Amino acid sequence: MDALTALLDGPRARGAFLLRSVLTPPWSLRVRDEAALALAAVVRGAAWYVPDDGEPVELRPGDVLVVRGPGHYTVADPPDCPPQVVIHPGQRCTTPDGRDLAELMHLGVRTWGDDPGGPTLVLTGAYQLAGEVSRRLLGTLPRALVVPREDWDTPLVTLLADEIAKDRPGQEAVLDRLLDLMLITALRTWLARPGTAPGWYRAQSDPVIGPALLLLHHEPAAPWTVASLAARVGVSRALLARRFAELVGEPPMAYLAGWRLALAADLLLEPGATLGAVARQVGYGGAFALSAAFKRVRGVSPRQHRGESVA
Repeated sequence: MDALTALLDGPRARGAFLLRSVLTPPWSLRVRDEAALALAAVVRGAAWYVPDDGEPVELRPGDVLVVRGPGHYTVADPPDCPPQVVIHPGQRCTTPDGRDLAELMHLGVRTWGDDPGGPTLVLTGAYQLAGEVSRRLLGTLPRALVVPREDWDTPLVTLLADEIAKDRPGQEAVLDRLLDLMLITALRTWLARPGTAPGWYRAQSDPVIGPALLLLHHEPAAPWTVASLAARVGVSRALLARRFAELVGEPPMAYLAGWRLALAADLLLEPGATLGAVARQVGYGGAFALSAAFKRVRGVSPRQHRGESVA
């Protein structure tokens, strides 16, 4: 598995929050839901992403915004409009003073807003990420990114807009897959833009480090050393170590250690997984060795990790 596949394979919505918002300016939504990942697509009208510590970014029809949580932010039009609605964890919506708005602003199936005929239509999706591999890689991305309509030729925004208000058997599964596909396409499009991709992404195209990364990803349980990895790639140990650190940002064995523990964190959440079996899959000598490394690096034991994820 290459690093990009690991990144894009992680977000798999299951009953994700999806909403069609119909609004008339001026409007302002204060987002405090603390979702691990959120996505917004403008269908018509305009919207502004307003971070707490940065400049507002305008979103036009066809643009897609991806926000990595759990920070708070505002979406509004115009950008200086004071918040009228606060979105809390669990997608509970209130006025700034705490008055519930669920019934007042309900406009139909997965549709919400202040005017059924409003000129602004925004689609939003939010969900938690279960895969620790994806969390590790998403952590290298900016807190928010925008993919402009002109950068991608896709019918996904229109398709999601058509499907989101339908109430048919199996509709939740259809919407989950559409949300995932739109997110994956948006991230892949953004990563392909010159000058934006992080080091691990650029390194995959390097003739030396690209093959080395593939080996580490596909064979995490192998007893790797810098020397053995260099031999497999066909370069000197010194060249591999220097170039890997320059492009990826850390030494090969440090990267491998993080990759193994990220894989372990993901595998431990699978039904029926045992600590010993996971240890063997990711290259540790046994359950005790994995448990010690897991707690040292992540601050919790594998058992605690499982319990927190279930909770």
